[in-house]
Amino acid sequence: MSGKYLIGAVFESVIKVVVVAAVAMFVFRVSVVAYDFGYRVFADKPVSSSEGRTITVGIAEDASIMDIARMLQERGLIEDEKLFVVQEFLSAYHNEILPGIYDLNTNMTAEQMLEVMSTPADNPEETPEETQGE
Repeated sequence: MSGKYLIGAVFESVIKVVVVAAVAMFVFRVSVVAYDFGYRVFADKPVSSSEGRTITVGIAEDASIMDIARMLQERGLIEDEKLFVVQEFLSAYHNEILPGIYDLNTNMTAEQMLEVMSTPADNPEETPEETQGE
């Protein structure tokens, strides 16, 4: 009877060690991914560090931040749409993106793009009625 008890105790100990090791590896990997994501939120880098390409984008009136992020990623202006959504949420420009057409460059950071898209566009084409009252 003691042989069976000993084998059972060893087997139980091995299972516990394997479970603890698996949980530790899982926690470590999740921690590394979370740290990397958090670091990229605050250490914003542009897609291109050289001169970059200027790309014209249009923001619709009813576009959500996720729609905007997806469009920016498709155009090659950002690398990760989820990262952009978090950056927008934590920025001073949260919920301030205005509809319109914007020229963005691949050497701009997400913060710079948010600043451009949150700034009202100047209207250089004033009608004569608007200039007569001045």
